[in-house]
Amino acid sequence: MFFFLQSLFVSLFIISFLGYIATVLIEKKHKEQNIIIIDNKHLSQEDIQEVDIKEFIFRGKRLGSGDEIKVKTKGNQEFNGTIIGAKRSSRAIHIITTNNEVLKLEIENILDFKIISKYGKFFNN
Repeated sequence: MFFFLQSLFVSLFIISFLGYIATVLIEKKHKEQNIIIIDNKHLSQEDIQEVDIKEFIFRGKRLGSGDEIKVKTKGNQEFNGTIIGAKRSSRAIHIITTNNEVLKLEIENILDFKIISKYGKFFNN
């Protein structure tokens, strides 16, 4: 019985790991074709069309649509979310949070940020 459970758990682990790798490879293929998939039913087409920059460098780090970040503002608020893009005229980064809110964070109000995961990357720096 023990060996059966052990082999079952090992098999499930290998299957989930291979599924993760397949997902990352599909994201990488989509990114090469300039397709970013943000699976959120609260994100509208107007929110996507409002941004004019899909990839940008912010404080020495390359960010792009689909990247997950954690942001701390000058008002000591923290937000976790996915980058939609940036708008040059308002100097703001648009993200959709885990609470399904679309936020427009002005660059001047961002105190610190951390990249949680990059879209289409297997290992992060």
